[in-house]
Amino acid sequence: MDAQLRPWLIGKGLLSLRLKGACAERFALSLVDQWTGILSASHKSALRIEDNAGLFRDEEMCCGQSVWVFSQTIVPDSTLIAHPWLAELGDSALGETLSDLSGVERSAYEYAWLPTEEAVTARALRDAEIKPAGLWARRARIALRGAPLLTQELFLPSMGRV
Repeated sequence: MDAQLRPWLIGKGLLSLRLKGACAERFALSLVDQWTGILSASHKSALRIEDNAGLFRDEEMCCGQSVWVFSQTIVPDSTLIAHPWLAELGDSALGETLSDLSGVERSAYEYAWLPTEEAVTARALRDAEIKPAGLWARRARIALRGAPLLTQELFLPSMGRV
């Protein structure tokens, strides 16, 4: 693992706030895509649910013109029924939005190297100038008043390089 990446991957605090601190006015978060899709067995296992479909939300966190983090949130249908506002976040950072609410619990992060064959990695690298064999990522299960969602953050090669 790149020594420059490690503190970002395992660091404490909201990633969007840490990125704002590092990038100042050059920080930007944008919604790349949002769609309804089928949950994989891996998603269902991580979420601990039986739902077959959910809302997928892809975001990019940039410093200047460089994408540093690709984030994907998966909201199963049962959670979306309980919290329909999750489909209306637009360019708002999920973590910052949830930090203002009560009844939110986040699991410990799981860390993994995701090869380019993984769908989420391919999405993260779709416009990248540097195409590595994979990306370091972390994911956590979040419970919003008991309703689960899954967030995955993939760290691109430009991470931490200004």
